[in-house]
Amino acid sequence: MSVKPYFHLNDENKMPVIGFGTYAPETYPKRMAEEATEIAIRAGYRHIDGAYLYGNEAEVGRAIQKTIADGTIRREDLFYTGKLWSTFHSPDLVRQGLERSLKDLQLDYLDLFLIHVPVDLQPGEDLLPVDENGKYLYGNTNIQDTWEAMEQCKVAGRVKSIGVSNFNRRQLELILKKPRLKYKPVCNQVECHLYLNQEKMLKFCKSHDILLVGYSTLGSSRDGTWGIGGDCPVLLEDPVLNHIAKKLGKTPAQVALRFLLQRGIVPLAKSFTKHRIEENLQVFNFNLEKKDMRSLEALNKNLRYDKMSMWEDHPQYPFYDEY
Repeated sequence: MSVKPYFHLNDENKMPVIGFGTYAPETYPKRMAEEATEIAIRAGYRHIDGAYLYGNEAEVGRAIQKTIADGTIRREDLFYTGKLWSTFHSPDLVRQGLERSLKDLQLDYLDLFLIHVPVDLQPGEDLLPVDENGKYLYGNTNIQDTWEAMEQCKVAGRVKSIGVSNFNRRQLELILKKPRLKYKPVCNQVECHLYLNQEKMLKFCKSHDILLVGYSTLGSSRDGTWGIGGDCPVLLEDPVLNHIAKKLGKTPAQVALRFLLQRGIVPLAKSFTKHRIEENLQVFNFNLEKKDMRSLEALNKNLRYDKMSMWEDHPQYPFYDEY
């Protein structure tokens, strides 16, 4: 099965079919995000996925500006995804959240702007506001109102496309059923890999012409961040995946990414190692046969590495629903 270099979005824009993820735990020096992003762009990635929450958009922006300045890329050939953090859900703060990212990145517009998570936190300078007892301070913004403010960012030309991340079906439907909906989400970015293949969410999104973008596509570092458990299986050590990879003369990571591509999903690949960054992009010169696709599909365990368990009591926590 051939894979084209772009997926067309429902607003007539297009997204490169594989992206480079820039998230790193706080234990990693922020300069590594700058170095890795520069390596990725020079290796051929044209889709960079970032977020205000990651705290490294200034570093990522420097890498982008450097590669534009030396002629490696033109701005119009690069697709950058940013995300609205939960303390900016109030409609009067959405544009402010966007402008902070644009300033750090030194960009005039984002190609894609996502609501990072449906969980609404109280506005403030803290990324994760808590009270004196350490309990998270939740907001009460209607997600439809947040979406309307997102639409205004697109109308203003500060973003080209808008979408969501970590939304379940019910939360997506809230937006799709919004009165006077101007633009529906172009994508839903969710955790997606061999152990959580998101088959039902994929079918739902396809039925509404919404693209599925996958993060944690190669598993997780299992460092405890975002509720990731240290006892979870290591995806890239899976024997079935490794058998197929060895048969094809490919790395397990390349096969795991190709599996998502052939299902019509945009995978985000993340690494800070130069040869792995380059290897992860080499997924266009081979195909997975139907029997191998079936074998990989059978690995699904509905296993979520990124549980965001600190928000399990939030009314907008997305992971109680089946999908």
